Amino acid sequence: MAFRQNHILDTPIEYLKGVGPSKAHLLRKELQIDCFKDLLHHFPFRYIDRSQLQSVQDIRFDGQFVQLKGQLLFYEIIGSGRSKRLVVQFKDPTGSVELVWFQGISWMEKIAAQGGTYIIWGKANIFNGMWNISHPEMEKVEDATKLYTGLLPVYSTTEKLKAAGLHGRAMAKLTSALFLHLKENDIQEIFPKELIHTEQLMNRSQAFKEIHFPSNGLLLSQAIFRLKFEELLLHQIGICKLKLNLQKVKGYYFEIVGEHFNTFYNQYLPFSLTEDQKKVLREIRQDTQRGIQMNRLLQGDVGSGKTIVALLCMLLAIDNGFQACLMAPTEILAQQHYESISHLLKDMHISISFLSGSIKGKERKDILKQLAQGDIQIIIGTHALIEDKVVFKNLGISIIDEQHRFGVAQRAKLWNKNTLPPHILVMTATPIPRTLAMTSYGDLDVSVIAHLPPGRKPITTFHRTEIFRAKVMDFIKQEIQQGRQAYIVYPLIEESEKLDFENLINGYEQVKQFFPSHTYNICMVHGKMKADEKDQNMNAFVKGKAHIMVATTVIEVGVNVPNASIMLIESAERFGLSQLHQLRGRVGRGAEKSYCILLTGNKLSQTGKERMHTMVHESSGFAIAEKDLTLRGPGDIDGTRQSGVVELKLADIVKDVAIMEKSRNAALKILSIDPNLDLNEHQLLKEILLSRKDHAIWSHIS
Repeated sequence: MAFRQNHILDTPIEYLKGVGPSKAHLLRKELQIDCFKDLLHHFPFRYIDRSQLQSVQDIRFDGQFVQLKGQLLFYEIIGSGRSKRLVVQFKDPTGSVELVWFQGISWMEKIAAQGGTYIIWGKANIFNGMWNISHPEMEKVEDATKLYTGLLPVYSTTEKLKAAGLHGRAMAKLTSALFLHLKENDIQEIFPKELIHTEQLMNRSQAFKEIHFPSNGLLLSQAIFRLKFEELLLHQIGICKLKLNLQKVKGYYFEIVGEHFNTFYNQYLPFSLTEDQKKVLREIRQDTQRGIQMNRLLQGDVGSGKTIVALLCMLLAIDNGFQACLMAPTEILAQQHYESISHLLKDMHISISFLSGSIKGKERKDILKQLAQGDIQIIIGTHALIEDKVVFKNLGISIIDEQHRFGVAQRAKLWNKNTLPPHILVMTATPIPRTLAMTSYGDLDVSVIAHLPPGRKPITTFHRTEIFRAKVMDFIKQEIQQGRQAYIVYPLIEESEKLDFENLINGYEQVKQFFPSHTYNICMVHGKMKADEKDQNMNAFVKGKAHIMVATTVIEVGVNVPNASIMLIESAERFGLSQLHQLRGRVGRGAEKSYCILLTGNKLSQTGKERMHTMVHESSGFAIAEKDLTLRGPGDIDGTRQSGVVELKLADIVKDVAIMEKSRNAALKILSIDPNLDLNEHQLLKEILLSRKDHAIWSHIS
């Protein structure tokens, strides 16, 4: 049985009464509303209870949202050019407010000239000692009564749309007109009857009507639940389908734990593994014994011991006759992995090599030849490892460090390095909240090293404002006098590379005033440097030749200096929590007590205060990541993958984790019965997945 998606909901938006070509152009440009279906999915962001009218005397504080009923009195146009504005006096029995328009003035002037009784809604502010409301939503009392019953929807719009008369209330009128066009069956049910019954879901058609024009609060909440569940279920079917397909990809058997693994584990392992590390190794061992390709994400805080787990996995591959590779995003991080792993394996007969873009000529040719012949058992390097000229004799496992710094296409190239794809272990020190793990990383099996190894000293974190700068610098001097080193990090402002560079240079000059060059050696690292110069300066710090490294966030990952005991973060309020935590993890790697100092301006926003408080009082990367997700939203979190991530219009992966878990369970159940959605009852689900703008997540994996 075939279902057609091409019906009235695919009608171009200009054919809706009240739109026309010019408004349709604006709706497409400003809100990406192209057709009736897009308008149907342009949900209200707020509701006004029609029974909750305030009066002017009820306005208590600046920024309060109010709904008032009163009369438009006189108006005047003030100023000219860009400063031109329309000011209308609005009065109710208890007082008056000024209504102000900076755009759409001529259109509003006609309305003001006619006067009349209106219901207005907006944010009250104080200006020149009087309450005013800029660009309020407004409706004539008689029109509002005809249009709405129950709760009044408020829609997002833009200044350009408002200027064209498409303010929030006008959007409500368009949506109301849309429902007059639609018949009962035009909004088809896409869920099987059993799912609707099991989850006690509202009918789809009713849910769309109730979310736009709710009859009451109870029906509104049921409609919101239904449509959030639908949104998340569609996404989870795609993610779970991808995971099920990956579980069918043939992989190499690692049948034995042999001589190399056991010798290193029993004789050369520098410390006892934690329970978390042992658990992760068991999970990887089980994956590599199934004859199916492993795709596993290993997440653990900075310093939790992911590298030793990676090394043991590589030894496991060698014991089974395979080669192993470890790929890192920067040359210095790859070099540090190479040096630390070479040191750990120095007493074992294992051939290990390093490859990056800077290795040229005969040395490069020799490495490629040895790799193809199987003479190199472990190779560590950068993006250079995925070049077509790099051929392995028998690659069994690929480990990717700080994987969010690699594109999907880059990682996929590792699949083609053997007849069957090698096992893939991706590692990140950016803790991923559980909700993101179910969405952005839902196709991967996840392992977690939750606890730091015993003996690592906690890092003491302070928050200081600009007025304490001199005292902070004195503290750094004391640490340097005791033989320690310090990082001073400046933020990146994405909008302006030039401004970033100027801030860094100004900061560098300021640091030199506190730390004169005849006594202190200061190096600088930033993104505009040539690679050779950057590596030279970083190595000066790594080898202890520089007391202070002044840098941008280029050092967020990739520098391991046990002697560095201070991380000073300038303008810390400009950083996200996860990034602050990553930077803090650059210190605390040696035997000495370490400190992280968050230096901010004297005035902070509420969010800024929350971030600083969290950093000072919280050391768990996972707790910090959850807080970061709450404060910033999923779109801004470092390390989230772009492939397959759906931009959710209604659901919130922070607040709606319970609905997400329900939708994931439902998706797994559907796919267990009908992996390709071939049953009649799943045809509409399949049609919608294939018709969506992000359909690649389904079509490319079916």
